[in-house]
Amino acid sequence: MGDDRVIQAFSEEQTSRLTGVSQRQLQSWDRTGFFSPSFADKDRRFAYSRVYSFQDLASLRVLNTLRNEVGCSLQHLREVKEKLDLLSPAAWAETTLYVLNKRVVFVNSTTKLREDATSGQLILQIPLKVVKRDIEDAVQSLWERDPSCVGKVSQKKNVASSERVVAGTRVSVRAIKAFADAGYSVEMILEQYPSLTTSDIRAALGDERAA
Repeated sequence: MGDDRVIQAFSEEQTSRLTGVSQRQLQSWDRTGFFSPSFADKDRRFAYSRVYSFQDLASLRVLNTLRNEVGCSLQHLREVKEKLDLLSPAAWAETTLYVLNKRVVFVNSTTKLREDATSGQLILQIPLKVVKRDIEDAVQSLWERDPSCVGKVSQKKNVASSERVVAGTRVSVRAIKAFADAGYSVEMILEQYPSLTTSDIRAALGDERAA
């Protein structure tokens, strides 16, 4: 039985068409040692001296995106290549890569965290939906009061300079009375202090102990 294996090999022209990397760029990358074809003649002057494998094409498609579409610098990609070559010869095609500010980021297989491919610096990941929900919860908690405090006035040391305040808040009775003296109605005062209730305003206005 003969050998049924088929080796997928692509010429320089085919590789350029399939990957988006120009032939001039392929030649330059080969000449500088940045990316060389899997099958190549020592004398690159011959026709078909550069023959690329399917794996090469997959890697070059990634490189085309990073270099020609995203705009990552060739120097940075050289550094990334050195790092990825340590992982696997096929790392360009097999590793999920991300880009942040034109720098390559990948998931560290050990820590499962995203890090800069060259510096190893961890990339801060903040799930925005979670943050938004946390802020909403915090705001809600800020305005929550003990129901037993509603409609009452209190005075505690070191709270609002020890002034008389609406219980469970830092809104001073004196401030509420100042609005009333200026002609504000209960409804108008509530617009200034939306966290208060009508009974809070009336309790403050009726407090005779406030200075």
